[in-house]
Amino acid sequence: MDESTSSTNPAGAALLDELREATARYVILPSGEALTAVTLWVAATHLQPALQHAPRLAVVGPAKRCGKSRLLDVITETVHDPLITVNTSPAVVFRAIGEDPPTLLVDEADTIFGSVKAAEKNEELRGLLNAGHQRNRPALRISGPEHKPQAFPTFAMAALAGIGDLPDTIMDRAVVIRMQRRKEGERVEQFRSRRDIPSLHAVRDRLTAWLRPLVDTAAELVPVMPVKDGAADTWEPLVIVAELAGGSWPEQARAACVAMCAAEVGQDDEGNLKTRLLQDIRCVFARREDPDILRTCDLLQELNDDREAPWAEYGTNGLTPRHLGLLLKDFGIKSATHRFEGGRQAKGFARARFTDAWARYCPDEPGPESGDGSTPQDSGLVR
Repeated sequence: MDESTSSTNPAGAALLDELREATARYVILPSGEALTAVTLWVAATHLQPALQHAPRLAVVGPAKRCGKSRLLDVITETVHDPLITVNTSPAVVFRAIGEDPPTLLVDEADTIFGSVKAAEKNEELRGLLNAGHQRNRPALRISGPEHKPQAFPTFAMAALAGIGDLPDTIMDRAVVIRMQRRKEGERVEQFRSRRDIPSLHAVRDRLTAWLRPLVDTAAELVPVMPVKDGAADTWEPLVIVAELAGGSWPEQARAACVAMCAAEVGQDDEGNLKTRLLQDIRCVFARREDPDILRTCDLLQELNDDREAPWAEYGTNGLTPRHLGLLLKDFGIKSATHRFEGGRQAKGFARARFTDAWARYCPDEPGPESGDGSTPQDSGLVR
């Protein structure tokens, strides 16, 4: 079933508006898009039996007092069946997840994954969080007096809050909310459990009453997504909720998806650096009129001479042949010995080896044409 508005509900749109306002009452989010994302993520927890993917909500900040725990407080009182995992063993969490899973909540996640020792200790929990992003990824454990293998479901939405980025495997599966400390003049209401939880529970119960009857409808929706691949999987449940609500929410959801996914592209430092290297190498080939082969020493000289690029400061003496090889390894690109004009042999890179990586990782910057696409022979004379 394609994107449809046949099940949209004005009351649902108004309820999302109310949830959005309730969240903003206690927490200042970094942007309107982030507030939209949190609102839709909370609502999506009430549709988990219909979903193929269970997006994580990564609430991260650079320091203490950025509102991470307060946001988690509000989320806890509005999501479906919250399960707080602090001091809870993975075995308990495994057994708590079923066909209608709870919503996992992890505060101070940096203390769980922030150090090598802590990460090793909590590797089982991270494995559960990684596997549980997609349906039908059970965890096998030996259980019972007969010590037989048993498959435990892992599929469940999860919100994690902590200082600094969470492990890459979690961040890649998450809607990321990057909190900031409040500025002078920014005001929010104090959160008081006795006073505020009843009203939040009222919103939660109305979300359940609206969305639970729509589980079968939601399971059939295939919304048009403005992003691709893993990002589309993570954001699809939020867009499904927006489609069910109608009004301005479908537009808001897709705008938030595009803006927040784009913002996260630059956060992957290592991946971003490798992509930058591919782009800069393409420029070097273009400046030299696209030779079939480029000497490694010439390539490195041009890269290190570019004062607006990071390569001169990469390592102690700038980018080296070893550094270059390691950065290009994941793209399957290696140097080889070639024979150049005058019969001299030297290490170099064939331009044809880069064309596939350029097409995959730098599609927005058209590269120079590669002629007939043939790969030069290593024994050939390069002029």
